[in-house]
Order: sequence, then structure tokens, then C-alpha cells
Amino acid sequence: MRINIASVYVDDQAKALAFYTEKLGFTKKTDVPAGEARWLTVVSPADPDGVELLLEPDGHPAARRFKEALVDDGIPLTQFAVDDVYTEVERLKGLGVEFTQDATDMGPVVTAVFDDTCGNLIQLAAMK
Repeated sequence: MRINIASVYVDDQAKALAFYTEKLGFTKKTDVPAGEARWLTVVSPADPDGVELLLEPDGHPAARRFKEALVDDGIPLTQFAVDDVYTEVERLKGLGVEFTQDATDMGPVVTAVFDDTCGNLIQLAAMK
């Protein structure tokens, strides 16, 4: 058994694709019509055959309530690994990404949290 796809619920797939590729640097892997939406995934260019991130529409009312509750409580939906959180935060800020938590040393890990513009908070993390 292995993980091959993880989902992030987004309020607009086109906006999400632009953010996740142009700002975060992911690469589009799959883009297939699926009814009124698309089966739309991105991957890390460092691992194009690795885990895919599904930019899944948040059309179900429970998905929207779930996302809103997490954001209201300041809880990230998911986490992405980076080599250096401080460097990545500066790079992303330069691209206009808004952070709700700047790079913070938490002992064995450094984390930061940003708004993905699609209704989610996302955490960056690097183990020391």
C-alpha cells in the first residue's frame, strides 16, 4: 500500500492551479474533465512520479464548513516540506503570498503558515 494522491479542497480550480504552479512551483500532472469540474493534480518538479496533490472542488457543503472551521481556528489543512523555511518564506513573500505565521523555530522543526488564496492555510516545515 502507498499514498499516491492527497486532496486539497479549493474554491476555484483555475485559481488554485495558478497559485500552486506559479507561486509554489508545483507542476501540473493531470487535467481531465470530470463533469462540471476537473480531475486536476499537481506534483513536485523534484519528484514528478511521486505523490500527486488533487486540487479538488469544495462544492460539497461539508467541505466548505470544514475548511472555514480550520481557517477560523488557524489550523493548516496540510503541510509541505521544504529544505529551508526561512528562505522559502522570503521567496514566497516576494511573490505576494500572505503568511499567517512567519518562519518560527519550534525546537526540532521550523514552520510557517500561509494562505493559499483558495480557502486553506498551508504549513511549510523543515526538520533541523
